Amino acid sequence: MIRRNRQTKIVATLGPASESPDVLETLFLKGVDVFRLNYSHGSHEAHQKRYDAIRALEEKYKRPIAILADMQGPKLRIGTFREDRIALSPGMVLRMDLDEEEGDEKRVSLPHPEVIDALNAGDDILLDDGNVRMRVKKKGRTWLDCEVVFGNKLSNNKGFNIPGVILPITALTEKDRKDLTHALDMGCDWIAQSFVQRPDDVAEARRLIAGRAGLMIKIEKPSALEYLEQMVDLADGVMLARGDLGVEIPAEDVPSVQKRVVRLVRHAGKPIVVATQMLESMVENARPTRAEASDVATAVYDGTDAVMLSAETAVGRYPEEAVSIMDRICRRTESDETYRRIIEADQLEYDSNASDAITTAANQVAQQIQAACITNFTSSGSTTIRTARQRPSMPILCLTEYLSVARRLAILYGVHAVHVGSAGSFAEAVGKATQQAKIHGLASKGQRLVITAGVPFGTPGSTNILRVAWVE
Repeated sequence: MIRRNRQTKIVATLGPASESPDVLETLFLKGVDVFRLNYSHGSHEAHQKRYDAIRALEEKYKRPIAILADMQGPKLRIGTFREDRIALSPGMVLRMDLDEEEGDEKRVSLPHPEVIDALNAGDDILLDDGNVRMRVKKKGRTWLDCEVVFGNKLSNNKGFNIPGVILPITALTEKDRKDLTHALDMGCDWIAQSFVQRPDDVAEARRLIAGRAGLMIKIEKPSALEYLEQMVDLADGVMLARGDLGVEIPAEDVPSVQKRVVRLVRHAGKPIVVATQMLESMVENARPTRAEASDVATAVYDGTDAVMLSAETAVGRYPEEAVSIMDRICRRTESDETYRRIIEADQLEYDSNASDAITTAANQVAQQIQAACITNFTSSGSTTIRTARQRPSMPILCLTEYLSVARRLAILYGVHAVHVGSAGSFAEAVGKATQQAKIHGLASKGQRLVITAGVPFGTPGSTNILRVAWVE
């Protein structure tokens, strides 16, 4: 059986460098808990092959694996140039218009009329991940004259960001809707929604998903920070995508924003994933920089549920090494006594209901008696989510009769999810708990478990029993 010796989970993006069954299996064995299918690239047929390979791996190792389908969203891009690229210099003026003809040093296509409508003189546009900054000088009905503030080149189809401007566009494009249907029909466990700007964006996605998967919103726009609490309430999880967000807010603000978002989402009882450029240098190099190792560790110290690899495993030269080093960084950070002090110092607020009281008590009892693990019986996953938000020092053994629930919970901090048959009585449940803890290497003979369950069994939200049991 596969057992991770860490609580923080690892998400890895699949792509040309990692889609073969052999590499995919190696990544799983080295530590990947969640595989990400990036719908910004690849065909539906390619994603289906990756999905099938993951499910075959899941069947082989009898361990639920979460699959995250990441929607592209309304990525804004300029058109193309006659010579593929142009040189820029500060003070140079470039017209952006709706004409689809290839551009030159004087103009380029901007095929987004809603952007032209939303911008005004004085507004800034960031292109090529922030490497080029332009400022709108004049505006017409179908064009913008933009002065180069900095940047020395611009090439075909570069993306652009507009800091501080909420665009009147939906976060789900026509492409996203088709991709969403495909991902849900395949059976993906999580849907990541890109470029959300306001609560209405989240509500629309939630309506379309209709409970068939968890909804994870990606925080990439400053406006998302403005409406963060409302959107977290509507979502099932959050991904802090620091790449695009870091383009639109000052670089010096990113660390404090990360801490605020991780804390807020954790306190809300939702999984939080810290993503983008974590081990970026490993796209080309076999070892990360010291700063990148520190970045991963910082996310773990902040209390994130998961850290994510993007290009490192999708197109990088060293996908297996990237997973291995991320696993080692997470394990080393969690073993630091400072880590546990930081986690325990962050006091949670609790709801005044029986389920919260039971899971809070379970964590306290488990700490006091040095239990091997906390075991939850859950049908909806809510009990395990409540347990994970407390960030216990021991693993959480989640036992559920629903495979879809076990898969979805695989992204949560410390959770070892197991798909088992239902228990007819609490005595039978205790037997299943001790048996599964032994099978999965979470406890050995003579160790104790703290078990929570709800009676009657199979009733969501009915957690009302706490029991300490010995492993025989």
